[in-house]
Amino acid sequence: MKLVDVLSRIDAVPLRNGRRVIAIAGAPASGKSTLAAQLAAHREDAFVVPMDGFHKDNANLRAAGLLDRKGAPETFDAEGFVAFARGLRKPCDLRYPTFDRATDSVVINGGVLPRDARTVLVEGNYLLLDALPWSDLSDFWDFTLLLDVPIDVLETRLVTRWRNYGFDPDAARTRAMQNDIPNARLVRSSSVQANLTVAGTEF
Repeated sequence: MKLVDVLSRIDAVPLRNGRRVIAIAGAPASGKSTLAAQLAAHREDAFVVPMDGFHKDNANLRAAGLLDRKGAPETFDAEGFVAFARGLRKPCDLRYPTFDRATDSVVINGGVLPRDARTVLVEGNYLLLDALPWSDLSDFWDFTLLLDVPIDVLETRLVTRWRNYGFDPDAARTRAMQNDIPNARLVRSSSVQANLTVAGTEF
């Protein structure tokens, strides 16, 4: 499927209260951010909101013994994200946290969804996860899209990602295989069916 075809499907989604909210889900390194940015570049009224800003603080994860699992569903403030998604149609500028990968930390109020954004592209791993509280998100999406990427392709991408962050080859592969790939398998096995599933290798 080509980008123009995805755009056409999104354009056909009716507005609710002046806005359409599109969920773009997929495993780590499936290309969610890339696709969301490409879609937004073709629409003047579009805005991308990443889920990554709802990571729990590293200190809290360390205290809970979850720092090595960062990126798994339980390491996100899922309830906070659901509360944020519930307000996506408010007729006002809406602040949200962002994630700084360079410092591995959350930036409180790092982003602002402008009130005039008619197409909101929310991207994240667990937007379609069939488990509470993530499943509560289904009420807020007008259209859902799932990126489907083979596990072997994800492995290659994830190792490359960690190498780019300065990890040596062995450490990069360990990081990918011990945490990212289990999360990827969870997304593939436990996400509800999307309105549109596309091969992430096409974008």
